[in-house]
Amino acid sequence: MKKLHTLLAALAVTAAANAQIGAPYIHDPSTIAECEGKYYTFGTGGGGLISEDGWTWNSGAERPGGGAAPDIIKIGDRYLCIYGATGGGLGGGHAGRILTMWNKTLDPKSPDFKWSEAVEVCASDGMEDQDAIDPGILLDPTTGRLWVSYGTYFGTIRLIELDPKTGFRVKGNKEKDIAIDCEASDLIYRDGWYYLLGTHGTCCDGTNSTYNIVVGRSRSVEGPYLDNVGRDMYHGGGRMVIAAGDRKTGAGHFGRTIIDEGVEVMSFHWEADFDLSGRSTLAIRPLLWKNGWPYGGDQFKGGTFEIESERRGYALELAVDFVRMQQERQGWFNRNQMEQPVKPVANQTLEDVIGTWPEGDIPARIGDYMFRPHQRWTISPVEGKGAYLGNTYFKIVIEGTDRALTATADKEVTTVPAYTGADEQLWRIEQLTDGTFRIMPKVIPGQEGINKRYCLYSAGDSTPTLAEYDFNSDNSKWNFRNH
Repeated sequence: MKKLHTLLAALAVTAAANAQIGAPYIHDPSTIAECEGKYYTFGTGGGGLISEDGWTWNSGAERPGGGAAPDIIKIGDRYLCIYGATGGGLGGGHAGRILTMWNKTLDPKSPDFKWSEAVEVCASDGMEDQDAIDPGILLDPTTGRLWVSYGTYFGTIRLIELDPKTGFRVKGNKEKDIAIDCEASDLIYRDGWYYLLGTHGTCCDGTNSTYNIVVGRSRSVEGPYLDNVGRDMYHGGGRMVIAAGDRKTGAGHFGRTIIDEGVEVMSFHWEADFDLSGRSTLAIRPLLWKNGWPYGGDQFKGGTFEIESERRGYALELAVDFVRMQQERQGWFNRNQMEQPVKPVANQTLEDVIGTWPEGDIPARIGDYMFRPHQRWTISPVEGKGAYLGNTYFKIVIEGTDRALTATADKEVTTVPAYTGADEQLWRIEQLTDGTFRIMPKVIPGQEGINKRYCLYSAGDSTPTLAEYDFNSDNSKWNFRNH
């Protein structure tokens, strides 16, 4: 199991455009936990990562006990950590123990930072067809009961129940086998369904690891967990959630974080990031849902797009005069047009129209998309200006120019002639669980603190503004079309 390292400056530059930055090296990360404004995740071998913004990660999280594959959850005003002390073939055997411990805080610099004595909640003897390692924990929001799934390829995935007040095993609780052919499992609940996420494939072989994350669901936390074609995970079923991609392989150890209604992310590790020496690294991706099934979205990286309103499908654009394109027309009634050569019609260019635009601020509006320069936006990540869980802020400018989309003090949107890096010109872009996006200014001038309420909003078919985010309204949602 790998120790955490300091990322070389040259690698940080490479990673900044498409991954968590800093030193995001970890194996078997726990679900991300928030404590006093910082984010924490813990990994195999002890320790873990800390981030102040959810984007730049560095070592510094502390937990005793070593072992493997911890998970963590906040219950009331305390944090419960669960981890495997041995097992998983570590040291050559499958005799394992899973333990729990509590802390008031995750901040190792806090005077309240003190882990309680670890308590064993289950074990495997190394001879049975089971392996007590890789625990994942769920506090059932409907009943308040606390459940743990654990196990590896060596045998079954099992389910046990803990007391949420003590972290001890519920007296008389009997473990139940619920899956096979996976490991590093986790449990989540959504809309009346319990989901069992399992890591399938081969582990711990760097660029040759085939880890991927699969899922089944059940109306009962005790199963049976069936996949999208009705296969029971106890008989090897499982629908794909995320696999290798983007020069990264070995997706494992799922965790879910709910940021807002309709805004969720999944955390996991890549067994090997090809651009970071094939190291095991933390990953954070949008968590999307389709027909009741979770799947991993792609991290938004920017590009040049039409920004399309989900409300009606119209495009965000500059409020400038429409400049007609000159075209040699061939009427449909011309019987000889089949004899004429076909000539592509060139797109209207920025040089064709920019001289007709005002020089100062130009308001934004929404209109029919026509491939025109005033409707083409280049979106680029901005480093060094803060971040949010899983991504950095972006600037949004008209393609080929420095004209930047900007929030105003009266909660409107306009464009200014030049991007300056001001906070009101920085935009938080998050993919929602239905696949659309919300676009939020980092700040609204005159309002204190980072904006977490107001988003780009289609108040009418042609009127963009800033209004409170509402996942249940298409007015809050946008799409990026790469035409």
